[in-house]
Amino acid sequence: MKNQVNHFFLLLLLLVTGFSAISQPQSIILKNATVIDGTGEEPREDTDILIMDGRVVAVESNIKLKGAKEINLTGKTVIPSLICAHAHVGTLLGTTSAAENYTRENVLRQLKKYQDYGVNAVLAMGTDRPLIFDGMRDSTVAGLLPGARLFSAGYGFNTPDPNPGSWMNLLFRPENPEEVPAMLDKLVPLKPTVVKIWVDDHGGNAQKMKPEIYQAIITEAHKRNIRVAAHLFYAEDARLLTEAGIDIIAHSIRDRTVDAELLNKMKEKNVIYIPTLALDEYQFAYASQPDWVNDEFFIKSLEPGVLEMVTDPAYAEKVRASADYERNAAAFKTASINLKKIVDAGITVALGTDSGAFPIRTQGFTEHLELELMVQAGLTPVQAIMLATQNAAKALKIDNELGTLTRGKKADLIILSANPANDIKNTRKIEAVWKDGREASKGPL
Repeated sequence: MKNQVNHFFLLLLLLVTGFSAISQPQSIILKNATVIDGTGEEPREDTDILIMDGRVVAVESNIKLKGAKEINLTGKTVIPSLICAHAHVGTLLGTTSAAENYTRENVLRQLKKYQDYGVNAVLAMGTDRPLIFDGMRDSTVAGLLPGARLFSAGYGFNTPDPNPGSWMNLLFRPENPEEVPAMLDKLVPLKPTVVKIWVDDHGGNAQKMKPEIYQAIITEAHKRNIRVAAHLFYAEDARLLTEAGIDIIAHSIRDRTVDAELLNKMKEKNVIYIPTLALDEYQFAYASQPDWVNDEFFIKSLEPGVLEMVTDPAYAEKVRASADYERNAAAFKTASINLKKIVDAGITVALGTDSGAFPIRTQGFTEHLELELMVQAGLTPVQAIMLATQNAAKALKIDNELGTLTRGKKADLIILSANPANDIKNTRKIEAVWKDGREASKGPL
């Protein structure tokens, strides 16, 4: 009876939308896969996915449709493509991060790299430059250019002090709250997904954005119907920003474990939390040789010269000798504890990595490392995948189109040779990456 009902629904959908076996582009059925749909539901075995016109039409067992192309995925697992809600694109080249690296060729190359790793959408957090806003960004979102879909925070807000990050010379740097409205008026035409603000002292090495300035940014951005995402480190800043109306906390709280009061306030205010655990591990991991350094899946993601840099004994000694080494290692442990507490509190957590900001934050591999670190922090693999798909789509406000393998969504997906519910590292066993219902990549290897 169930299949009869579903077949009736499919027929009705074909009639209503004007599809037919003759006029519509060929329908595709991915057959007999294990499906993890990104909603947090457990994997479904022996499941079919019907794709028509680049979208998911049905996910169920034993789908039949005359004229459809069938692809047998017995023994394979299908998950939604990953979404990175905190990345940087275009400024990285080789072992440098610089404004002059930001070219159309470099941006598209890096978007293709993300896609090879199964990341089909990224939000660049505040370091973009003018060339993408003349149609290029929108073309990536529409799927008209190869690679991941690029979303942008435009030009972020930082403090008047140009260091650190002096190469980010397009950032807005208000000296007082009165300057903020005019700056936001310049940002609005770019249609940013969010406004990025840096609220941190970078380990005591820089001044921190003043509360009256970030309050003005949040207030004025909300007047213009734009959300605000904050770079931060400290729990007290998270508390103050939450009270000020922040929408997204774009890095982990790392100085102390979060208390019930902050958790309750974040949940009450619907704050989205992006932990970027991999960023913190990269800060100290190369003091020794991490287990991934000889992994071809990692090596393929690196910019030229970075492998030689991070495997140089002198680099390891530099990391070990850093005055921030112990602080960074402790911050990572605190970030992991806080992630589990925040997830358990029912706060929306989304995958983001800060990949692409600096050479060691490699694009593509880092998103898979982040999944592994989430599981090490106490999440289940299915939870981690949900954070990287459904929740990341919510963070970008694209969950009406992407993020889950459910009816009506774009067929952006990854075909894996093994089930990541059994071992989260199986997200790295990529056989194919699809975008808009078509194979776009065979993966990085």
